[in-house]
Amino acid sequence: MEKVHLIAIGGSAMHNLAIALHKKGYIVTGSDDEIFEPSRSRLLQEGILPDDDKWHPEKITPDLDMVLIGMHARVDNPELLKAQELGLKIYSYPEFILEQSRDKKRIVIGGSHGKTTITSMIIHALTFNNIETDFLVGAQLEGFDNMVRLSDNARYIVIEGDEYLASAIDPRPKFHIYKANIGLISGIAWDHVNVFPSFYIYIDQFRKFIDSIEPDGLLLYCENDIMVKRLVDENYSSLVKKSYSTHPYEIFENRNFLKIDSGRIPLYVFGEHNMQNIAGAKAVCMEIEGMSSEKFYNAMLNFKGASKRMQLLSKSDNVNVYLDFAHSPSKLMATIKAVRQQFPDRRLIACIELHSFSSLSENFLDQYNGSMDLADERYVYFNPKTLKNKGMKEITTEQVFNAFGNAHLKVFTNLGEMIKEITEMNWQHRNLLFMSSGTFGGLNFQEIAEKVTGNKK
Repeated sequence: MEKVHLIAIGGSAMHNLAIALHKKGYIVTGSDDEIFEPSRSRLLQEGILPDDDKWHPEKITPDLDMVLIGMHARVDNPELLKAQELGLKIYSYPEFILEQSRDKKRIVIGGSHGKTTITSMIIHALTFNNIETDFLVGAQLEGFDNMVRLSDNARYIVIEGDEYLASAIDPRPKFHIYKANIGLISGIAWDHVNVFPSFYIYIDQFRKFIDSIEPDGLLLYCENDIMVKRLVDENYSSLVKKSYSTHPYEIFENRNFLKIDSGRIPLYVFGEHNMQNIAGAKAVCMEIEGMSSEKFYNAMLNFKGASKRMQLLSKSDNVNVYLDFAHSPSKLMATIKAVRQQFPDRRLIACIELHSFSSLSENFLDQYNGSMDLADERYVYFNPKTLKNKGMKEITTEQVFNAFGNAHLKVFTNLGEMIKEITEMNWQHRNLLFMSSGTFGGLNFQEIAEKVTGNKK
């Protein structure tokens, strides 16, 4: 029975990996200096929650078979230093996933936007059709108790290919490490400016991702994205390249329907970007033995999305409240556009929290120009303490207001004031949309949603 220790076990991916390994029979230990919900409760339920929030170099012993390090751990982490001193095997989690999947067909979904949803759609379609697969995805899926699955039997593994760095001691973007047999790129829009300080450097990571695909592998790409198409056209390798585009669809009575030869497929998800995501997921599934178009569409009938991806929190007859992970300008525009097109007869109140490093960078703020124009009322919130905690230069509400370029925008640094104004407005024939990669300072979204709609979900 192998013994593994996870440094920074509380991370989103790391705690799911810890649970997956525990269920597979590994002896799992871990440490972290901060563990938040839901990681804390989920680790506690499995009996692998650390006793306290501290680093414990004494846990790093010669009998460990391996040590896994999360991105949260720094190069001077005392547990990492001890593991290096003992000469133990040290893996970042993408390196470990590669080691666990060398005998599987690796399907890696990359892109600045849509990768979580596409990955989730593929996993859902395969599971719905009883095709066993391993996976790694960055959001909780309905019907799945964990975001990571590792088995000995599955022929496939579906991986959300994050372009962020693997660990403090491995500065490679994660999706370069997996060595995909099938790679997909959904779209490219500059992000992670703290790591990729220019758009050209950022683009180059996707060029390298294409180069990392196994020889004679398959590259699937969204031809609607000009930058992706340009990168693919400049690649002269032996890869097989196949494009996909927005799946034909129509909107009827506030619901999206896929248009197929035999009729229409009703969906729970909506928005043009999700019709592109469905096309990408279908393109992958058509490469899976035992799948067919009919089986894929049957699975999409009950796909309800991933957590925080256009998640419906509450609704009434004429009000819907959504929570979405959108935080970059392109994601913001796509999400607002989707709700606007789906409910053209309702006013749209859109709220964005600037939380990520990119969104709070004064050198990146201008990228948001015009990104909220399709909303009827526009609210932007940021917490100055977040800048301080990230060691970033201060920004002002005036800078944010000017960056978005909309005279009707309202910028808040006091969350209570913003929520008070929102909840006290007339909520007839209106939709509310919260967008952030964070939590709006721990805001109880469900409580706000039910107050606005007057209904339980």
